Amino acid sequence: MKYFPIYSLLTLLFGIVTAQAEWVHEKVTYTLDGDSFRGHLIYQTSATMGRQNLPGLFMVPNWMGPDTAGTIEKAKRVAGDEFAVFIADMYGTGVRPANAQEAGQAASFVRSDRQLMRARAAKALQVFKLLAREHPIQPGKLLGIGFCFGGGTLLEYARSGADDLRGIVSFHGDLASPTLAADAGKVKIPLLVLHGADDPYVPQQDVQAFIDALQTGSVEDWQLVQFSGTVHSFTDPGAASDGARYHPRSARRAFEMMEDFAQEVLQQ
Repeated sequence: MKYFPIYSLLTLLFGIVTAQAEWVHEKVTYTLDGDSFRGHLIYQTSATMGRQNLPGLFMVPNWMGPDTAGTIEKAKRVAGDEFAVFIADMYGTGVRPANAQEAGQAASFVRSDRQLMRARAAKALQVFKLLAREHPIQPGKLLGIGFCFGGGTLLEYARSGADDLRGIVSFHGDLASPTLAADAGKVKIPLLVLHGADDPYVPQQDVQAFIDALQTGSVEDWQLVQFSGTVHSFTDPGAASDGARYHPRSARRAFEMMEDFAQEVLQQ
């Protein structure tokens, strides 16, 4: 059984699917250190009919945050009728970027404090697990997926030594980190890192430093795939700048790789 629907086909059919499917979409508020956060739980109401509870996708979105229409749409696409998705809030309810400048400021604040980044990711994941008490979710079968800032967040979380995700998939995520060399050896979660070979925002020197850190740290299970002719944000249909642009072929292949990876790690 394949958990994840082929992304290219699902993209073509998404308008039809969403028109026919009924979705649970619950906004989930939680707190950490006195700050309020709000994530989104999303799954199809019919997904568990005649089945066991759903495996989960713990999704950390790009720097625009959890509430954008594009993020919600992407969560539904990856959920299909096979997953429950929880979209994490890494900023807090008082921070909802309206443009790239505000998003850059919000992301930079979180990136500047890696312990904060890890703590916020850990709290959101804890909330997702607790939702299994009231929703058809298998808390022991969770895969982390992150896009751009979100991919970097999950890679940072892996360097905390956590082992409560079956795997992590980073789509065009940040690879540089001040903790990289020191903490890469703590990674226990299998990693699939999907990267545009021509990404100007995550250049090849960052790619090589990332590889060197994983090898020096003797990390057991990781893959890094680079797509030719591809820049940043290649899975985002709205990306259309020179440095960040949607690439249909690379996006299709990346989501197919995620499908294979999910099938492997979630069946273990």
